[in-house]
Amino acid sequence: MKYRVLIEQDEDGVYVAEVPSLPGCISQGQTRAEALNNIKEAIEVYLESLEAHNEPVPPPISEEIIEVLV
Repeated sequence: MKYRVLIEQDEDGVYVAEVPSLPGCISQGQTRAEALNNIKEAIEVYLESLEAHNEPVPPPISEEIIEVLV
């Protein structure tokens, strides 16, 4: 499955990653790559927990990225 991940750098320089379609699924890292690796693990654990509790797994979000010149 593919999930949209939002990554922002906070005021301390830490990269924070979250998955909008999985409420509360948030992780962080000192680098962008570390944040991506950590959120991947967080998603896996989140989905395993949903399945263990017989809860529905939210479908991945489909999106398009549009570039606008200004």
